[in-house]
Amino acid sequence: MSSASTLAESSRPAPAGTRAGRRSNPWLTLIAVAFGLFMVGLDGSVVSIANPEIGRDLGASTSDLQWVTNSYLLALAAALILGGKLGDRFGRRTFYLIGVAGFTLASVAIGLAGSIEGVIAFRALQGFFGALLMPNTLGLLRAVFPPWKFGMAVGIWAMVSSVSTALGPIVGGFLVQHVSWESVFYVNAPIGVAALAFSAAVLPQSRNEHAAQEKFDILGVALLALGLLALVFGVVKGETWGWASGGTLGAIALGALLLVLFGWWQTRVASPLLPMRLFRNPALTIGTVITALNFFVLLGVIFFVMIYLQNVRGFTPVEAGVRSLPLSLASVVASPLGAALTERFGPRLTMPLGMALQAVACFTLLSWDAHSAYVLMWPPFIALGLGVGIVMASSSDAIVGNAPVKDAGVAGGLQATALQVGGALGTSVLVSLIAGRVDATLTGELASAGVPAPAAAGLLEAKDTVAMGVAPVPTPAPAQLKQAITEGSHQAFMNGVHCAVLVAGVLCVLGAVLAFAGVKRSPTKVPH
Repeated sequence: MSSASTLAESSRPAPAGTRAGRRSNPWLTLIAVAFGLFMVGLDGSVVSIANPEIGRDLGASTSDLQWVTNSYLLALAAALILGGKLGDRFGRRTFYLIGVAGFTLASVAIGLAGSIEGVIAFRALQGFFGALLMPNTLGLLRAVFPPWKFGMAVGIWAMVSSVSTALGPIVGGFLVQHVSWESVFYVNAPIGVAALAFSAAVLPQSRNEHAAQEKFDILGVALLALGLLALVFGVVKGETWGWASGGTLGAIALGALLLVLFGWWQTRVASPLLPMRLFRNPALTIGTVITALNFFVLLGVIFFVMIYLQNVRGFTPVEAGVRSLPLSLASVVASPLGAALTERFGPRLTMPLGMALQAVACFTLLSWDAHSAYVLMWPPFIALGLGVGIVMASSSDAIVGNAPVKDAGVAGGLQATALQVGGALGTSVLVSLIAGRVDATLTGELASAGVPAPAAAGLLEAKDTVAMGVAPVPTPAPAQLKQAITEGSHQAFMNGVHCAVLVAGVLCVLGAVLAFAGVKRSPTKVPH
């Protein structure tokens, strides 16, 4: 399909008095959506480096800090497909702008909240508006770029997303150290204002013109949102309640049941929220799974690496952020490279390649200890950045590029939902693995480090603190005992890290095999 016919199908005429070229220029559209995408990506990872300071300032527990991250991810996961559907139906430009405005206001409210409960609540609101924004970035690009240039656009889109996510620790570290933790949220205000001004001037309105006559699938919205909430909630609480507890298993089972009901309902309703026909394309289906796995690894690893750098190694926020700079630089290279390779060879090459690089990063982290030299730190950062960027570009093209233009917003919502659910699961599951391993090895590691057995047994109550990389050293204690407690606690934490990265690495290998075996060499695109 030509660019002109694509625009004719999915865009409305520009308002009177607007220069025709401005609202029909796909590159201006790409720049506009990059503002909002950058803001959301930055915010998604900047919190990881602000968490320790938020905890100290507001007296938050480890569980509270997890909810600072997970309330945002839960709200995103529950509403992303809805956000894409609303954009397809009522206008992608409209809901992108609503999302940017709401996200900006919620960011400012987080900084003004003054309590951990307020931070968590406004983070959830921020996540909801992010869900209106994110899927419509890809929907807008799908509507204005011709098919032969869409892969390049997705590569740039993925680069912005990857770089903003990787820059979070650096920007956050500088702001937390030199300004305040609140400033990591206030920084969204100028970005949001710039995004609104530029986007209002250049973005074309696009929608599925046939959707206005369709009945809105309210039951589908409810089933999907409740299913995702229950599923992710069960995983998030698994660490606290225990993975075999009735509450954890019940929440996960309820979520799975509701999602099965949602899938069944989508095959029965005339105007489905998420058309099941999309999954007839193997590249789209596998791309969705790989997207979730991609961010499972990225956000989970970033979460505990920032804890390691600050709490175990004692680096300042800025020092920790700078040491993760290779991850950002690798992402800059990887996304356009991944797009170019995908355009030439297809996702059957690039998705396994990206997963393999992430597996290498995870297995290399097994060599880290509490005193690792930096020469051992930067190689896995580079491998992770390259892998994430390549997978981001290839899986985005596999999902959105294989969906019809009329379903572009829904496909974007599907891709973003997989991304955020994967991130929520990664943070929760990997942190739970660390906590479980700390619980199992803390007493033994303390004893091996020279802590007397009775004291070592007593310090087991501080396992949650150790799982955050902090040694529970009592103030009035001999220097030798303090040193022994620190060594034993940090070794227990590293035991947990090694367990988490081993699991993540194995999952990456399985993802590479799935992508290579399940995606055709030259996938057939769905008709436009």
